[in-house]
Amino acid sequence: MTLDPTTPVGRLVVHLPHAMPVLERHRIDYCCGGGRTLSEVCQRAGLDLATLQAEIEAAHPVEEPAVDWDGRPLAELCDHIVARYHRSLDEALPRLVGLARKVAAVHRDKTEARLPILLDLVERLHQELAEHMLREEEVVFPWIRGGRGESAGAPIRVLTEDHLEVADLLQGLRAVTHDYKVPEEACGSWRALWTGLEALEHELHAHIHLENNVLFPRALS
Repeated sequence: MTLDPTTPVGRLVVHLPHAMPVLERHRIDYCCGGGRTLSEVCQRAGLDLATLQAEIEAAHPVEEPAVDWDGRPLAELCDHIVARYHRSLDEALPRLVGLARKVAAVHRDKTEARLPILLDLVERLHQELAEHMLREEEVVFPWIRGGRGESAGAPIRVLTEDHLEVADLLQGLRAVTHDYKVPEEACGSWRALWTGLEALEHELHAHIHLENNVLFPRALS
């Protein structure tokens, strides 16, 4: 695939998965904002288009060939999303909520007013994603597996709106953590929380990208 400046970044990542870490590094939204072209995201971020294209071209492809989910059966893609992303979120989200509660409680006597804010964001993210995944697994994915995706426009719109809410919460977490810069006085739990939340952000970007830019457009077509 050529790096055409008019290519939407969501489609770019579908065909060139090794571009994902490059876009992550520059904080370019390829999941909820996947409809923007390469040229548009560069203008928004103040990046030189030619430089970004060169970075993507120089990025090393993953060792194992990436699965072309654009060409696999939709039922298989639904199963992959549930197994690869939903089940890992089932484990990660309660753990991160527990860490956030612990850190907020232990350090409440310090001048860290942001910790209760962070705890609220993490708890809201947990609740939002739990409800979102339930709607997918019990309603929308079975509908798509049954070959009725074309008639699922309304519930899919709800899911994409959920994704925007998740994106807002992730931006809030990045802001309150100062881009996950660990304070010098941070204890082990605090450091683990920052590391875990940043890893969660990257996972959710890849997860939402597969739904917004591959699964839902294919199901509705």
